[in-house]
Amino acid sequence: MTCIAGITHNGVVHISGDSAGVSGLDLRIRRDSKVFTNGQFVFGCTTSFRMIQLLRYALTAPKRHPDMDVMTFMTTTFIDSVRATLKSGGFSNINNNVESGGTFLVGHAGRLFAVYSDFQVEETDDTFNACGCGETYALASLFSTNGSTLTPTERLTAALDCAAHFSAGVISPFIHEQGGAA
Repeated sequence: MTCIAGITHNGVVHISGDSAGVSGLDLRIRRDSKVFTNGQFVFGCTTSFRMIQLLRYALTAPKRHPDMDVMTFMTTTFIDSVRATLKSGGFSNINNNVESGGTFLVGHAGRLFAVYSDFQVEETDDTFNACGCGETYALASLFSTNGSTLTPTERLTAALDCAAHFSAGVISPFIHEQGGAA
């Protein structure tokens, strides 16, 4: 279920996502967006709509002290807040003493990060990333338009169009948000 794609452009993070809610072979077009802003963060989420709801409505987005390294902040203060929110909302899972959550993209301080179910935080050398069942298609599209004259929204729409063409778990309408500025 889902394709979330994000890029950084001129110090701003742009994230777009589809509207599919998929369970087995059942499909619903959801009104509750997988892409949203919360404080100084812009999110695009996959995995579970419950996780999305908790990150959007229950997470008290932490503030980063300007002197704190962004990656240090994301892997400690930010993730600690996410874990506490998911746990208190009944979403996180503990199996064999290992806690797990879900997968999402998040933009902060002009940088794009992926957070995975083991709460690791990834920042790639690319100016783009994607997650969800349409991830591979979106990444290929974003790679092919890197350095083009397309706007961020045009690039992200092309990436989601590609994912929707090849993946049964991705469907429009596509939602676009920007935020997480430097």
